[in-house]
Amino acid sequence: MIRIVPILMAFIIASGCASHTPDADDFKNRVKDRFKTDIRSNGIKLFTYNAKLEMPDDNNTELAHRERINQLKKQSRSKNSKRSIYTPDLSDWTEQIELGLSKTLDMTGYCREGFMELSRMIEVGRAEIRGECNEGATDEDRAKFSS
Repeated sequence: MIRIVPILMAFIIASGCASHTPDADDFKNRVKDRFKTDIRSNGIKLFTYNAKLEMPDDNNTELAHRERINQLKKQSRSKNSKRSIYTPDLSDWTEQIELGLSKTLDMTGYCREGFMELSRMIEVGRAEIRGECNEGATDEDRAKFSS
């Protein structure tokens, strides 16, 4: 019975770590975003939403790069791995980008009736979503969002 307790504890700790669900606060104060509007003369309202994950300093970036390279080497040596290509899980980052865009549109009131996504590029640490609003530009929109 005593030998089972450490194994059981290790299993509980490991399952607790694996069940961590990411939160928007995981990216808090680390994301810099930019929202650019473009109202065309025919009333079409376009936008570009960019986001970038800020790294605290270059030393940590270099360390993270070395860590990824080591993971790639280990993965390519692994007999169980069918692929040697590193494919990161971007689901949390994608969720954060979509949340940031949604909040930006709500705060600015730019696409009041929703939007159609024209393109999406999401990579580790950076993203861009381009879209076209479902509604046309009003005089108020032109005054508020024209540069």
